[in-house]
Amino acid sequence: MINVIGLGYIGLPTALMLASKGNNVVGTDYNKELVETLNTGKTTFEEEGLETLFLEAVAENIKFTTEYESSDMYIVTVPTPYEKDNKQIDPSFVISAVEAVMNNCKKGAIVVIESTVSPGTIDKFVRPIIKSKNFKIGEDIHLVHAPERILPGNMIHELKYNSRTIGADSTEIGEKVKAIYQTFCEAEIVVTDIRTAEMTKVVENTFRDINIAFANELTKICRSDDMDVHEIIKIANMHPRVNILNPGPGVGGHCISVDPWFLVGDYPGLTNIILTAREINDSMPEFVLERIHTIMKEHNMKDFSRVGLYGLTYKQDVDDIRESPTLQLLENMEKHLAPALKVYDPMINKKIVESQYLSFDEFLNEIDFMVVMVSHSHLKQHIDKLNGKLILDTQNIISGANTL
Repeated sequence: MINVIGLGYIGLPTALMLASKGNNVVGTDYNKELVETLNTGKTTFEEEGLETLFLEAVAENIKFTTEYESSDMYIVTVPTPYEKDNKQIDPSFVISAVEAVMNNCKKGAIVVIESTVSPGTIDKFVRPIIKSKNFKIGEDIHLVHAPERILPGNMIHELKYNSRTIGADSTEIGEKVKAIYQTFCEAEIVVTDIRTAEMTKVVENTFRDINIAFANELTKICRSDDMDVHEIIKIANMHPRVNILNPGPGVGGHCISVDPWFLVGDYPGLTNIILTAREINDSMPEFVLERIHTIMKEHNMKDFSRVGLYGLTYKQDVDDIRESPTLQLLENMEKHLAPALKVYDPMINKKIVESQYLSFDEFLNEIDFMVVMVSHSHLKQHIDKLNGKLILDTQNIISGANTL
């Protein structure tokens, strides 16, 4: 039996995928309301293909509970935030999960950490917990790190077709875990050591963060001298060895905006480019706010209450708001005691900020100036409703005389 610990954006699809392929799975989460929702036959977040996968998993008799089970394998998929002051990983959720596993597991169990962690986290925090319970690592308990590699909005496809990394103390255990993952993953699965697996995942997300930072810095340069950054990137990318990413209003999500800080926190003085990239990307919501202020002055607008932000999630066509650039922008305004701008997001069907509208038409009726923060498909389908509005398009999806 496999006990998946944590039924959030990573854990739930992973548990469902495993169960749908005939594995005996129990999904565990401390959130009673979440577990009750799953047990009534409903999913807990929006994701293409998730409901179909849920039905397939239920047909194979998956179980959802708040309790840990005595299992042959545990897959830990809990959050790993970072400490705001020193940028180092906060391993508290992983520690709590592993401690609970140790109180319920049987000898010979395999504990797989899927949560993204900084290099050395398993050595510093996980091994000591296991040893404190008088288990011998490699005999009584086997440790594995198999970092998740999926993206909200395309999770089901990526679970099947993204390559995976299995870090283990022994090749034999690594191959056992690989065989389990191969029941649903059709891509290449590499077996390596644990620290290499830890570092590889963090490096992947850091690489993407640096590339986005370059695009965002180009945006600032081009804005300072009245050049079209999107036209410049399009032409530059015609070179066969150039692939500049799209700039935007910031970087959100629980991976790219968080993982590079692990390296900055653990290797101060050695992460100059990484730190600079993080600072550039974190500065973008403030840059957007400055652009809003400049545009209002240029158009003689004095009423902030007629300005609206389109998009609350961190990326298009998902309901995930973790580290959202829009929320960061609103937090910046709050620090300056400024009233929050009006907000609308078609993917969020309940109020999470005071200034949020749940009707697009009502939202549009209350604003003259709209800032596109997220390129949801919904907006592309309703561009005709924007006639007469002043538009600041941070996603480069709208063209027109009033678009800036």
